[in-house]
Amino acid sequence: MPSKVHLLAPWLLALLVTVSWLGLLAHNYVESVDGSTIAIGLVSVGLFLGWWRIPSRRHALDRLLLAMGLIQLVGAAVTVVPFNFLPFAPSQTLDHYLVHVLYGVSQLPLTSAMITQLRKNSGKLQA
Repeated sequence: MPSKVHLLAPWLLALLVTVSWLGLLAHNYVESVDGSTIAIGLVSVGLFLGWWRIPSRRHALDRLLLAMGLIQLVGAAVTVVPFNFLPFAPSQTLDHYLVHVLYGVSQLPLTSAMITQLRKNSGKLQA
């Protein structure tokens, strides 16, 4: 008989989502980026609330939270370098590099927790 699904504590997931968003907030504050901070914060809150309040959708929401963390992690890495395909030219200063490191590192707890969650729950039934 399959074992129960491993459940991340809701307070811990809320903390991880908050850390992820705070990394974005710090980046956007230092880089003077406007617009995405509130939108991504609202999406993050929506995903967390869905995960918390709709247990039957947790597996899908685990994947969406992982995707959100990975997209931000990749974004933090890619937009630090002035690639030709970017619609802007990022500054090449120490502050710019450090805030991107902070932004990327702030995505790691959520990303790793979601990977762990998905691995532990692969093939298990919900209780």
